[in-house]
Amino acid sequence: MSVLQRFEKRLEGLVEGAFAKVFKGVVHPVEILNAMQREAEAHKAILAGGRTLVPNRYVIDLSPYDHSRLAPYAAALAQELAQSQAEFIGEQAWTVYGDVIVEIERGDGLDTGMFRVTAEVFTGADPGGGYAEPAYDAPPPAYQGYDQQGYDQGGYGPPPTGTRNVRLVSADGRTYPVAIGSTVIGRGDQANLRLPDVGISRRHARLDYDGGQVVLTDLGSTNGTMVNGQRISAVALNPGDMIQIGTTTLTFRVDG
Repeated sequence: MSVLQRFEKRLEGLVEGAFAKVFKGVVHPVEILNAMQREAEAHKAILAGGRTLVPNRYVIDLSPYDHSRLAPYAAALAQELAQSQAEFIGEQAWTVYGDVIVEIERGDGLDTGMFRVTAEVFTGADPGGGYAEPAYDAPPPAYQGYDQQGYDQGGYGPPPTGTRNVRLVSADGRTYPVAIGSTVIGRGDQANLRLPDVGISRRHARLDYDGGQVVLTDLGSTNGTMVNGQRISAVALNPGDMIQIGTTTLTFRVDG
């Protein structure tokens, strides 16, 4: 039985068929799971050792009307979506940083029956309002404290020693150190690395550094993120890579 078939069977037993009534004639949960699987496929990044990293956090925006109808069942649906996505990722032998997280939110501006899925590599704790499901056959969670086995939540054993000095260097010579964990690049207040460039989104892109490798992920920015002239969704960076966001060019540098 496929992941989608198992998902549909579990939905049948939830709240005595309420999902069928809620989604009759509008968006259906299976469509959402299909879209989540496509997002994982589209945002694959190859890590050292040949591992394939995919997003672990999925934000589902529903139209205001659909969101209001779904509200009583949102938590149960988020749990089922997270479990099924974790199973799918495990079957593909892909890697994630931490648990698979699903959040269901109101998407203002979406027409009834329409939805939007946003996927990202998330290296913090569950931000709340969603459901987190441990990924099957995936490494332990991402750098943010320690798990029950005492391993750091970066996923590959104790915290790395001899961590490299990683930084971004702008065209005018300014240097921006990259710390272990997540660094959001943008022009808004929520960004860790703020750049005064009107072509940059408030939360434009994110760097995830595990002490060995840095993965750059576009966060659904308006103008996109380029690496060496190619538009990317997520990519593992190599020393000397040129990152273009808005009108700003940053060079990825590594020492050590």
